[in-house]
Amino acid sequence: MSKQSVLGRVTQLAKANINALIDQAEDPQKMLDQLIRDYTGNIAEAEEAVATTIGNLRLLEQDHRQDVDAAREWGGKALAASRKADELRAGGSAAEADRFDGLAKVALQRQLRAEKEARTAEPTIAAQTEVVNGLKDGLTKMKAKLGELTSKRDELVARAKSAQAQNSMMDAVRNIDVLDPTSELSRFEDKVRREEARAAGKQELAASSLDAQFEQLDSLGDDAEIEARLAALKNA
Repeated sequence: MSKQSVLGRVTQLAKANINALIDQAEDPQKMLDQLIRDYTGNIAEAEEAVATTIGNLRLLEQDHRQDVDAAREWGGKALAASRKADELRAGGSAAEADRFDGLAKVALQRQLRAEKEARTAEPTIAAQTEVVNGLKDGLTKMKAKLGELTSKRDELVARAKSAQAQNSMMDAVRNIDVLDPTSELSRFEDKVRREEARAAGKQELAASSLDAQFEQLDSLGDDAEIEARLAALKNA
C-alpha cells in the first residue's frame, strides 16, 4: 500500500467532512467540536492503514533475514561437505568423496537460491521502508494539525463568545437610546414644575385676597374718621 493511497484517501475524506460541516454550520462551537472528532477518526483510520503497511514491511524483512541466514547456513554446509570430500579423496575413498562433493553442490545451489531471493527482496524492502517513513511523517503532521485545530477551536470559541457579549451589549445600548429613561424623568420634572407653579399661583391668589381685605379695612377706618370729624364740626 503506497503512501498516496493511504494518506491521500484519508485527506480526501477529511476535506469532504470539513466542507460538509462548514456548509451546514449553524453553531460554530458544535461545528468545530464535530470537526475535531471527525479529524481524530481520520487519524485513527490512517494509523490502522499505516500499521498494516508497517506489518507487511516487517514480514518482508523477516523473510529477507531468513534468506540471508539460509544462504549463510547452506554456504557453511557446502564448505563442510567440500572439506569432507577432500579428506575422503586424500584417504583413497574417491566414490565417497564424490558423494560429499555432490552434497556440496546441492548446498551451493540452495545457497545461490537463497541469495537470489534475498537480493530480489531488497529493492522492495527499500521502497516499502521509504513509504513507511513517509507515512509516519504524514501521521506526525496530521497529529500536529489536530493539535493546531484544537488550539484554534479554543481561540475561535473564545472570540465567538466575546463577539456575542459585545453584540448583546450593543443591543442593550441601542435599546437604551430608543427607550431613554431620562425622558420619563423629564416628564415627571415637568409635572412637578406645573404643580409648583400651581401652588405658587394659589399662594399669590391668597396673598392678593388678604391685601384686598386689609385695604377694605383701611377704607372702613377712613370712613369712620370722616364721620367723627363731621360730627365734631356740627357740634362746634
